[in-house]
Amino acid sequence: MSVFLKYEDMWDRALGGTTDEKQIPHWFANLAYALIGFVFKICFRYRIDGRENLRAFKDKCGAVVVSNHTSFLDVVLMYMGARPSQFVRLMGRDTLFDNAGGLVGQILSRVGAFPIKRDSADRAAIKRAAHMLKGNQLVGILPEGTRRDKGSKKPEIHSGAAFIAKMGKAPIVPMCVRNAENVKRKGERLRFPKITAEYGKPIVVSDFDFLPKEDRLEGCTWYAMREVFALHQQVPREQVDMVVLFPDGRDFTAVFAEHPIPEHTPEEAIELTRPTKKPKAA
Repeated sequence: MSVFLKYEDMWDRALGGTTDEKQIPHWFANLAYALIGFVFKICFRYRIDGRENLRAFKDKCGAVVVSNHTSFLDVVLMYMGARPSQFVRLMGRDTLFDNAGGLVGQILSRVGAFPIKRDSADRAAIKRAAHMLKGNQLVGILPEGTRRDKGSKKPEIHSGAAFIAKMGKAPIVPMCVRNAENVKRKGERLRFPKITAEYGKPIVVSDFDFLPKEDRLEGCTWYAMREVFALHQQVPREQVDMVVLFPDGRDFTAVFAEHPIPEHTPEEAIELTRPTKKPKAA
């Protein structure tokens, strides 16, 4: 049982899925799940809703899981939501991996995380993510890039989630985390609210092919994030005000009002993304 492994070795190994490639040893991820799950149940009484929308992909197809980002706990809930029968490969900022003399990087890599360079087209990270999806693994992405309402940076939507889903031939599964932002607010004491995570219906990238080619990935990620905030606010998607949420971003509300995107079951999303090849007639 190896205690320390090279980062790059773990980033290029599988964690779950159906590939025959060498796996990251599961013992640490299982131990982390047991310990963190116990603490979160005691402190936050966390609950996962709509998990069937994720479980349907197990051993059948990869999926890109996207979520809102208000706290570091969002990432933990994204990881916890997939366990115990699935793993999610979390895409994290590259500078996190060198913290504490590399100990943080060792921990993150052990549970399946891998780095991406911020504000750049990191081809190595994109290729890794697409390869994971093709091996029927889950990849977790926070398209806002940074925590909402933390610091001076305005929230924006990065279209990398749709690009990676397209490259990896995988659907996108929207997910939200509620109440994590209330654990620690600036200037206030630590709180222990009940935290809920919820998965929505999958989104198929090819449904956005009616858009001009240069707008497809941006429009798809925008739509996925609107689904995320509809789950978060517990309202119909049409009631989410994306202009308020992303004041400097492009608004696709009118486009999708005129051209509604079909809603799919996970089984339909799998078939549309990776159609089953019919045997040739004799």
